[in-house]
Amino acid sequence: MKQRWITFDLDGTLMQNPFSKWVFPEIAAAVSDLLGKTHDTVTALTAEHEQRMRLGRYVEAYDWDEMLARLCQELGIVKPVDVEELVHKHNVTPKVYLLEENIPQVLQTIKAYGYSLAAVTNGFYKYQAPVMQTLGLADCFDQVITPEKAGTGKPDPAILHLLPGEVVAHVGDRLDHDVQLANRAGIHSVLIEASLSERVRALHPCVRLGDREVLQLCLRKWRKEHRIGQDIAEMDLPKEVKPAFVISSIQELVMLIEEWKGG
Repeated sequence: MKQRWITFDLDGTLMQNPFSKWVFPEIAAAVSDLLGKTHDTVTALTAEHEQRMRLGRYVEAYDWDEMLARLCQELGIVKPVDVEELVHKHNVTPKVYLLEENIPQVLQTIKAYGYSLAAVTNGFYKYQAPVMQTLGLADCFDQVITPEKAGTGKPDPAILHLLPGEVVAHVGDRLDHDVQLANRAGIHSVLIEASLSERVRALHPCVRLGDREVLQLCLRKWRKEHRIGQDIAEMDLPKEVKPAFVISSIQELVMLIEEWKGG
């Protein structure tokens, strides 16, 4: 029987990695120490990352060690730290954590419905695997797909081509990476958004996008992801990034899967 897959983003969807609060600040401090003055290293690295994403250089956009080495060369200093080593250094709780305590159990429940599970992430394997292991996620997935393995990254649907069989749905927290990937691939796009109000949570996940509150939330998310400054009231959410389902927790995904299986 053909394998049926449900794929998941990692950062912001299932787990919190140590980059923003721990790895990047230590990189910035190390670079500034070598220069003998404060340097906004994080902004420089982020700008290079965003430029590469705009150009469709998805693999290079997440090679933080290479981007740091290039920046240090431009600054005339020796690269002071290894990003992979910093991930291992800060890969401890509470610096890394699950976004929902019961995620491993819910993932195993989904597998019990007959689905194979894959983590499809834009983070390199060397940065993601240690955190997944620490948080008990590594054994939940049948495959972990990363840009350097696939030769591309989200939102390019080609990143899913390494999975044999049929991909049914992709779950993630970003419109530009995750929802757009799923819509381009012609599979269920599931946006996870923990901040949904109790009123919205009472609605079925497939009709939530029709609610004004959720639409405004998605517009704000889209504006933030693309650094768009105009009033969101003047914007239309592009069709390619409209999620088919909006959930507030991974637990709600189980309800959807029960419906998909029944259908």
